[in-house]
Amino acid sequence: MQLQTNTPRKIITRTIWMLSLVSLFTDMASEMLYPVMPLFLKHIGYTALFIGILEGIAEAVAGLSKSYFGKLSDSSGKRLPFVQLGYTMSAISKPMLAILVYPWWIFLSRTIDRLGKGIRTGARDALLSDECAKENKARVFGFHRSMDTLGAVFGPAIALVYLYFNPDNYKTLFLIAFLPGLLAIIATLLIKEKKKPDKITANEKRATANVFAFAAYWKQSPDQYKKLVTGLLLFALFNSSDVFLLLKIKESGLDDTAVIGVYIFYNLVFALLAYPIGIIADRIGLKKIFIAGLFVFSLVYIGFAFNTNLYIFLLLFLLYGIYAAATEGISKAWISNVVDKKDTATAIGTYSGFQSICAFIASSLCGLLWISFGAKATFLITAGVTLLVIVYFSFYKVNKKAEIQI
Repeated sequence: MQLQTNTPRKIITRTIWMLSLVSLFTDMASEMLYPVMPLFLKHIGYTALFIGILEGIAEAVAGLSKSYFGKLSDSSGKRLPFVQLGYTMSAISKPMLAILVYPWWIFLSRTIDRLGKGIRTGARDALLSDECAKENKARVFGFHRSMDTLGAVFGPAIALVYLYFNPDNYKTLFLIAFLPGLLAIIATLLIKEKKKPDKITANEKRATANVFAFAAYWKQSPDQYKKLVTGLLLFALFNSSDVFLLLKIKESGLDDTAVIGVYIFYNLVFALLAYPIGIIADRIGLKKIFIAGLFVFSLVYIGFAFNTNLYIFLLLFLLYGIYAAATEGISKAWISNVVDKKDTATAIGTYSGFQSICAFIASSLCGLLWISFGAKATFLITAGVTLLVIVYFSFYKVNKKAEIQI
Protein backbone atom coordinates (compact mmCIF):
# COMPACT_ATOMS: atom_id res chain seq x y z
CA MET A 1 0.00 0.00 0.00
CA GLN A 2 1.40 3.37 -1.06
CA LEU A 3 0.79 6.33 1.20
CA GLN A 4 0.08 9.66 -0.46
CA THR A 5 1.36 12.75 1.25
CA ASN A 6 0.56 16.35 0.54
CA THR A 7 3.73 18.41 0.52
CA PRO A 8 3.03 21.86 1.96
CA ARG A 9 3.84 24.75 -0.31
CA LYS A 10 7.11 26.42 0.53
CA ILE A 11 6.30 29.93 1.76
CA ILE A 12 9.72 31.61 1.74
CA THR A 13 10.86 30.62 -1.75
CA ARG A 14 14.29 31.04 -3.31
CA THR A 15 13.11 34.16 -5.15
CA ILE A 16 11.84 35.73 -1.91
CA TRP A 17 15.15 34.91 -0.22
CA MET A 18 17.18 36.46 -3.03
CA LEU A 19 15.03 39.61 -3.21
CA SER A 20 15.35 39.98 0.55
CA LEU A 21 19.14 39.62 0.39
CA VAL A 22 19.25 42.21 -2.40
CA SER A 23 17.29 44.62 -0.22
CA LEU A 24 19.53 43.87 2.77
CA PHE A 25 22.72 44.67 0.83
CA THR A 26 21.22 47.79 -0.75
CA ASP A 27 19.89 49.13 2.52
CA MET A 28 23.23 48.42 4.16
CA ALA A 29 24.89 50.64 1.54
CA SER A 30 22.26 53.38 1.79
CA GLU A 31 22.00 53.44 5.58
CA MET A 32 25.79 53.43 5.88
CA LEU A 33 25.61 56.91 4.38
CA TYR A 34 22.27 58.14 5.78
CA PRO A 35 23.58 59.43 9.13
CA VAL A 36 26.69 61.02 7.59
CA MET A 37 25.31 62.65 4.42
CA PRO A 38 24.33 65.92 6.16
CA LEU A 39 27.69 65.94 7.93
CA PHE A 40 29.53 65.38 4.64
CA LEU A 41 27.64 68.09 2.76
CA LYS A 42 28.26 70.60 5.55
CA HIS A 43 31.89 69.50 5.70
CA ILE A 44 32.39 70.42 2.02
CA GLY A 45 30.63 73.76 2.47
CA TYR A 46 26.98 73.29 1.50
CA THR A 47 24.18 74.96 3.44
CA ALA A 48 21.09 73.47 5.06
CA LEU A 49 19.03 75.07 2.27
CA PHE A 50 21.00 73.18 -0.37
CA ILE A 51 20.62 69.93 1.57
CA GLY A 52 16.86 70.48 1.85
CA ILE A 53 16.45 71.23 -1.86
CA LEU A 54 18.63 68.24 -2.74
CA GLU A 55 16.57 65.79 -0.69
CA GLY A 56 13.28 67.34 -1.81
CA ILE A 57 14.11 66.92 -5.50
CA ALA A 58 15.48 63.42 -4.94
CA GLU A 59 12.31 62.28 -3.17
CA ALA A 60 10.11 63.92 -5.81
CA VAL A 61 11.95 61.98 -8.52
CA ALA A 62 11.42 58.74 -6.60
CA GLY A 63 7.76 59.50 -5.94
CA LEU A 64 6.81 60.41 -9.51
CA SER A 65 8.71 57.48 -11.01
CA LYS A 66 7.33 54.67 -8.82
CA SER A 67 3.90 54.56 -10.43
CA TYR A 68 5.27 55.12 -13.95
CA PHE A 69 7.72 52.23 -13.78
CA GLY A 70 5.21 50.09 -11.90
CA LYS A 71 2.85 50.57 -14.82
CA LEU A 72 5.59 49.70 -17.30
CA SER A 73 6.25 46.50 -15.36
CA ASP A 74 2.59 45.51 -15.47
CA SER A 75 2.30 46.48 -19.14
CA SER A 76 5.35 44.51 -20.24
CA GLY A 77 4.54 41.48 -18.13
CA LYS A 78 8.05 41.59 -16.66
CA ARG A 79 9.38 42.28 -13.18
CA LEU A 80 13.02 41.24 -13.02
CA PRO A 81 14.55 43.73 -15.52
CA PHE A 82 13.14 46.64 -13.49
CA VAL A 83 14.48 45.11 -10.27
CA GLN A 84 17.95 44.61 -11.73
CA LEU A 85 18.17 48.08 -13.30
CA GLY A 86 16.84 49.84 -10.20
CA TYR A 87 19.25 48.21 -7.78
CA THR A 88 22.19 48.71 -10.16
CA MET A 89 21.50 52.45 -10.39
CA SER A 90 21.34 52.78 -6.61
CA ALA A 91 24.62 50.89 -6.24
CA ILE A 92 26.61 53.00 -8.71
CA SER A 93 25.35 56.26 -7.15
CA LYS A 94 27.33 55.62 -3.95
CA PRO A 95 30.94 55.85 -5.25
CA MET A 96 29.97 58.82 -7.44
CA LEU A 97 30.04 61.00 -4.31
CA ALA A 98 33.71 60.16 -3.80
CA ILE A 99 34.71 61.44 -7.25
CA LEU A 100 33.50 65.06 -7.39
CA VAL A 101 31.90 67.53 -4.99
CA TYR A 102 30.30 69.92 -7.51
CA PRO A 103 26.61 70.66 -6.78
CA TRP A 104 25.41 69.35 -10.17
CA TRP A 105 27.33 66.10 -9.61
CA ILE A 106 25.83 65.57 -6.15
CA PHE A 107 22.37 66.27 -7.56
CA LEU A 108 23.05 63.71 -10.31
CA SER A 109 24.20 61.09 -7.81
CA ARG A 110 21.17 61.50 -5.53
CA THR A 111 18.80 61.57 -8.50
CA ILE A 112 20.24 58.33 -9.90
CA ASP A 113 19.86 56.71 -6.47
CA ARG A 114 16.23 57.80 -6.05
CA LEU A 115 15.32 57.04 -9.66
CA GLY A 116 16.68 53.55 -9.12
CA LYS A 117 14.34 53.19 -6.16
CA GLY A 118 11.44 54.39 -8.29
CA ILE A 119 12.24 51.90 -11.05
CA ARG A 120 12.46 48.85 -8.78
CA THR A 121 9.86 49.39 -6.04
CA GLY A 122 6.62 48.41 -7.76
CA ALA A 123 8.15 45.54 -9.74
CA ARG A 124 9.96 44.12 -6.70
CA ASP A 125 6.87 44.18 -4.49
CA ALA A 126 4.79 42.66 -7.29
CA LEU A 127 7.38 39.92 -7.67
CA LEU A 128 7.12 39.22 -3.94
CA SER A 129 3.32 39.16 -4.23
CA ASP A 130 3.46 36.79 -7.22
CA GLU A 131 5.51 34.34 -5.16
CA CYS A 132 2.91 33.73 -2.44
CA ALA A 133 -0.74 33.07 -1.75
CA LYS A 134 -3.03 35.67 -0.17
CA GLU A 135 -3.02 33.90 3.17
CA ASN A 136 0.78 34.30 3.38
CA LYS A 137 1.19 37.88 2.09
CA ALA A 138 1.90 39.53 5.45
CA ARG A 139 4.44 36.85 6.35
CA VAL A 140 6.31 37.24 3.06
CA PHE A 141 6.32 41.05 3.09
CA GLY A 142 7.25 40.96 6.78
CA PHE A 143 10.19 38.66 6.04
CA HIS A 144 11.36 40.99 3.28
CA ARG A 145 11.10 44.01 5.58
CA SER A 146 13.04 42.17 8.28
CA MET A 147 15.90 41.44 5.91
CA ASP A 148 15.78 44.93 4.43
CA THR A 149 15.91 46.54 7.85
CA LEU A 150 18.84 44.39 8.95
CA GLY A 151 20.75 46.44 6.39
CA ALA A 152 19.71 49.52 8.35
CA VAL A 153 21.36 47.91 11.39
CA PHE A 154 24.60 46.80 9.76
CA GLY A 155 25.09 49.93 7.61
CA PRO A 156 25.08 52.60 10.35
CA ALA A 157 27.08 50.28 12.62
CA ILE A 158 29.82 50.01 10.01
CA ALA A 159 29.74 53.79 9.50
CA LEU A 160 29.92 54.37 13.25
CA VAL A 161 32.99 52.16 13.65
CA TYR A 162 34.68 53.56 10.54
CA LEU A 163 34.20 57.20 11.49
CA TYR A 164 35.37 56.50 15.03
CA PHE A 165 38.77 55.51 13.65
CA ASN A 166 38.69 57.79 10.58
CA PRO A 167 36.87 61.01 11.53
CA ASP A 168 35.85 63.25 8.59
CA ASN A 169 37.17 60.75 6.00
CA TYR A 170 33.85 60.53 4.19
CA LYS A 171 35.01 59.80 0.65
CA THR A 172 36.48 56.43 1.55
CA LEU A 173 33.21 55.53 3.24
CA PHE A 174 31.36 56.20 -0.05
CA LEU A 175 33.67 53.73 -1.76
CA ILE A 176 33.13 51.16 0.99
CA ALA A 177 29.36 51.57 0.56
CA PHE A 178 29.70 50.37 -3.03
CA LEU A 179 30.73 46.88 -1.86
CA PRO A 180 27.33 45.81 -0.44
CA GLY A 181 25.76 47.53 -3.45
CA LEU A 182 27.85 45.31 -5.71
CA LEU A 183 26.71 42.24 -3.78
CA ALA A 184 23.12 43.38 -4.37
CA ILE A 185 23.72 43.59 -8.13
CA ILE A 186 25.21 40.09 -8.17
CA ALA A 187 22.26 38.74 -6.16
CA THR A 188 19.75 40.15 -8.68
CA LEU A 189 21.47 38.12 -11.40
CA LEU A 190 20.69 34.94 -9.46
CA ILE A 191 16.93 35.59 -9.42
CA LYS A 192 14.75 33.68 -11.86
CA GLU A 193 11.37 35.12 -12.70
CA LYS A 194 8.95 32.21 -12.81
CA LYS A 195 5.59 33.94 -12.81
CA LYS A 196 4.61 36.77 -15.08
CA PRO A 197 1.52 38.98 -14.79
CA ASP A 198 -1.02 39.16 -17.58
CA LYS A 199 -0.24 41.66 -20.29
CA ILE A 200 -2.64 44.49 -21.02
CA THR A 201 -3.62 45.63 -24.47
CA ALA A 202 -1.53 48.01 -26.56
CA ASN A 203 -4.22 50.70 -26.29
CA GLU A 204 -4.26 50.43 -22.50
CA LYS A 205 -0.49 50.63 -22.43
CA ARG A 206 -0.36 53.78 -24.55
CA ALA A 207 -3.11 55.39 -22.48
CA THR A 208 -1.54 54.88 -19.08
CA ALA A 209 2.25 54.47 -19.36
CA ASN A 210 3.29 58.07 -18.63
CA VAL A 211 4.72 60.10 -15.80
CA PHE A 212 1.18 60.73 -14.49
CA ALA A 213 0.34 57.02 -14.40
CA PHE A 214 -0.55 57.35 -10.71
CA ALA A 215 -3.44 59.71 -11.57
CA ALA A 216 -4.67 57.45 -14.38
CA TYR A 217 -4.62 54.36 -12.20
CA TRP A 218 -6.30 56.12 -9.31
CA LYS A 219 -9.30 56.93 -11.52
CA GLN A 220 -9.75 53.34 -12.66
CA SER A 221 -8.71 51.55 -9.47
CA PRO A 222 -11.18 49.51 -7.36
CA ASP A 223 -13.11 51.29 -4.63
CA GLN A 224 -11.51 49.08 -1.99
CA TYR A 225 -8.08 50.24 -3.11
CA LYS A 226 -9.09 53.90 -3.01
CA LYS A 227 -10.57 53.62 0.47
CA LEU A 228 -7.56 51.75 1.81
CA VAL A 229 -4.99 54.09 0.28
CA THR A 230 -6.96 57.17 1.40
CA GLY A 231 -6.53 56.07 5.00
CA LEU A 232 -2.87 55.21 4.50
CA LEU A 233 -2.14 58.60 2.91
CA LEU A 234 -3.98 60.52 5.62
CA PHE A 235 -1.59 58.94 8.08
CA ALA A 236 1.38 59.61 5.78
CA LEU A 237 0.49 63.32 5.65
CA PHE A 238 1.40 63.63 9.33
CA ASN A 239 4.00 60.88 9.63
CA SER A 240 7.12 63.02 9.32
CA SER A 241 10.73 61.96 8.95
CA ASP A 242 12.40 60.03 11.78
CA VAL A 243 14.92 62.87 11.82
CA PHE A 244 12.55 64.80 14.10
CA LEU A 245 12.58 61.99 16.67
CA LEU A 246 16.36 61.93 16.55
CA LEU A 247 16.40 65.71 16.87
CA LYS A 248 14.29 65.50 20.03
CA ILE A 249 16.63 63.04 21.73
CA LYS A 250 19.61 65.09 20.54
CA GLU A 251 18.11 68.12 22.28
CA SER A 252 17.66 65.99 25.41
CA GLY A 253 21.39 65.53 25.79
CA LEU A 254 22.59 62.60 23.65
CA ASP A 255 25.78 63.04 21.63
CA ASP A 256 26.06 62.09 17.94
CA THR A 257 27.35 58.58 18.67
CA ALA A 258 24.46 57.87 21.03
CA VAL A 259 21.92 59.18 18.51
CA ILE A 260 23.24 56.83 15.83
CA GLY A 261 23.23 54.04 18.40
CA VAL A 262 19.55 54.62 19.20
CA TYR A 263 18.78 54.65 15.47
CA ILE A 264 20.52 51.27 15.12
CA PHE A 265 18.55 49.93 18.11
CA TYR A 266 15.25 50.98 16.51
CA ASN A 267 16.12 49.28 13.24
CA LEU A 268 17.19 46.11 15.06
CA VAL A 269 13.82 45.89 16.82
CA PHE A 270 12.08 46.50 13.48
CA ALA A 271 14.14 43.80 11.75
CA LEU A 272 13.60 41.19 14.45
CA LEU A 273 9.84 41.68 14.70
CA ALA A 274 8.62 42.31 11.13
CA TYR A 275 8.57 38.62 10.16
CA PRO A 276 6.87 37.18 13.29
CA ILE A 277 4.34 40.01 13.29
CA GLY A 278 3.65 39.22 9.62
CA ILE A 279 2.91 35.60 10.59
CA ILE A 280 0.50 36.78 13.28
CA ALA A 281 -1.19 39.17 10.82
CA ASP A 282 -1.83 36.33 8.36
CA ARG A 283 -3.51 34.40 11.17
CA ILE A 284 -5.66 37.05 12.85
CA GLY A 285 -6.04 39.64 10.07
CA LEU A 286 -3.97 42.41 8.50
CA LYS A 287 -6.40 45.10 9.61
CA LYS A 288 -6.13 44.22 13.32
CA ILE A 289 -2.34 44.27 13.30
CA PHE A 290 -2.18 47.49 11.27
CA ILE A 291 -4.54 49.31 13.64
CA ALA A 292 -2.55 48.01 16.63
CA GLY A 293 0.59 49.40 14.99
CA LEU A 294 -1.02 52.82 14.58
CA PHE A 295 -2.07 52.80 18.24
CA VAL A 296 1.53 52.07 19.30
CA PHE A 297 2.67 54.92 17.03
CA SER A 298 0.33 57.37 18.77
CA LEU A 299 1.62 56.26 22.18
CA VAL A 300 5.20 56.82 21.03
CA TYR A 301 4.48 60.36 19.84
CA ILE A 302 2.62 61.20 23.05
CA GLY A 303 5.65 59.92 24.93
CA PHE A 304 8.01 62.06 22.87
CA ALA A 305 5.85 65.11 23.58
CA PHE A 306 6.35 64.87 27.35
CA ASN A 307 9.46 62.79 28.02
CA THR A 308 12.97 64.04 28.73
CA ASN A 309 14.41 60.88 30.33
CA LEU A 310 16.97 59.13 28.12
CA TYR A 311 16.01 55.63 29.32
CA ILE A 312 12.35 56.25 28.53
CA PHE A 313 13.45 57.31 25.03
CA LEU A 314 14.97 53.85 24.58
CA LEU A 315 11.63 52.31 25.55
CA LEU A 316 9.85 54.63 23.10
CA PHE A 317 12.18 53.58 20.29
CA LEU A 318 11.51 49.96 21.18
CA LEU A 319 7.80 50.66 20.72
CA TYR A 320 8.56 52.59 17.55
CA GLY A 321 10.26 49.49 16.12
CA ILE A 322 7.12 47.48 16.97
CA TYR A 323 4.96 50.06 15.16
CA ALA A 324 7.14 49.89 12.03
CA ALA A 325 7.11 46.09 12.02
CA ALA A 326 3.31 46.11 12.31
CA THR A 327 2.63 48.56 9.48
CA GLU A 328 5.24 48.88 6.72
CA GLY A 329 5.18 45.39 5.24
CA ILE A 330 1.53 44.91 6.23
CA SER A 331 0.36 47.91 4.19
CA LYS A 332 1.87 46.60 0.94
CA ALA A 333 0.61 43.08 1.58
CA TRP A 334 -2.84 44.56 2.19
CA ILE A 335 -2.76 46.55 -1.05
CA SER A 336 -1.69 43.51 -3.08
CA ASN A 337 -4.75 41.66 -1.75
CA VAL A 338 -7.31 44.23 -2.92
CA VAL A 339 -6.20 44.73 -6.54
CA ASP A 340 -6.02 42.56 -9.64
CA LYS A 341 -2.81 40.58 -9.93
CA LYS A 342 -2.01 42.19 -13.29
CA ASP A 343 -2.08 45.63 -11.65
CA THR A 344 -0.02 44.84 -8.56
CA ALA A 345 3.11 46.81 -9.52
CA THR A 346 1.02 49.79 -10.65
CA ALA A 347 -1.10 49.76 -7.48
CA ILE A 348 1.87 49.55 -5.12
CA GLY A 349 3.84 52.03 -7.23
CA THR A 350 0.94 54.48 -7.17
CA TYR A 351 0.62 54.20 -3.40
CA SER A 352 4.39 54.54 -2.95
CA GLY A 353 4.43 57.59 -5.21
CA PHE A 354 1.65 59.33 -3.30
CA GLN A 355 3.32 58.29 -0.05
CA SER A 356 6.59 59.95 -1.10
CA ILE A 357 4.77 63.19 -1.84
CA CYS A 358 2.91 63.00 1.48
CA ALA A 359 6.17 62.30 3.31
CA PHE A 360 7.68 65.45 1.84
CA ILE A 361 4.61 67.47 2.91
CA ALA A 362 4.60 65.84 6.35
CA SER A 363 8.22 66.70 7.06
CA SER A 364 7.72 70.28 5.85
CA LEU A 365 4.57 70.62 7.97
CA CYS A 366 6.31 69.12 10.98
CA GLY A 367 9.18 71.57 10.63
CA LEU A 368 6.73 74.48 10.42
CA LEU A 369 4.81 73.28 13.50
CA TRP A 370 8.07 72.73 15.36
CA ILE A 371 9.24 76.29 14.69
CA SER A 372 5.83 77.86 15.37
CA PHE A 373 4.54 75.90 18.36
CA GLY A 374 7.38 73.71 19.62
CA ALA A 375 8.16 70.00 19.71
CA LYS A 376 5.42 69.09 22.20
CA ALA A 377 2.60 70.48 20.06
CA THR A 378 4.08 68.87 16.95
CA PHE A 379 4.14 65.39 18.48
CA LEU A 380 0.68 65.74 20.05
CA ILE A 381 -0.90 66.87 16.76
CA THR A 382 0.64 63.88 14.99
CA ALA A 383 -0.64 61.52 17.68
CA GLY A 384 -4.12 63.06 17.47
CA VAL A 385 -4.36 62.65 13.69
CA THR A 386 -3.19 59.05 14.05
CA LEU A 387 -6.07 58.34 16.42
CA LEU A 388 -8.46 59.72 13.79
CA VAL A 389 -6.91 57.38 11.21
CA ILE A 390 -7.51 54.50 13.63
CA VAL A 391 -11.18 55.48 13.79
CA TYR A 392 -11.29 55.59 9.97
CA PHE A 393 -9.93 52.06 9.64
CA SER A 394 -12.14 50.79 12.48
CA PHE A 395 -15.19 51.25 10.25
CA TYR A 396 -13.95 48.68 7.78
CA LYS A 397 -15.49 45.24 7.83
CA VAL A 398 -13.07 42.43 7.11
CA ASN A 399 -13.80 39.67 4.64
CA LYS A 400 -11.58 36.68 3.94
CA LYS A 401 -11.13 37.47 0.27
CA ALA A 402 -9.81 41.01 0.34
CA GLU A 403 -9.18 41.81 4.03
CA ILE A 404 -11.05 45.10 3.66
CA GLN A 405 -14.58 46.17 2.79
CA ILE A 406 -16.77 49.03 3.95
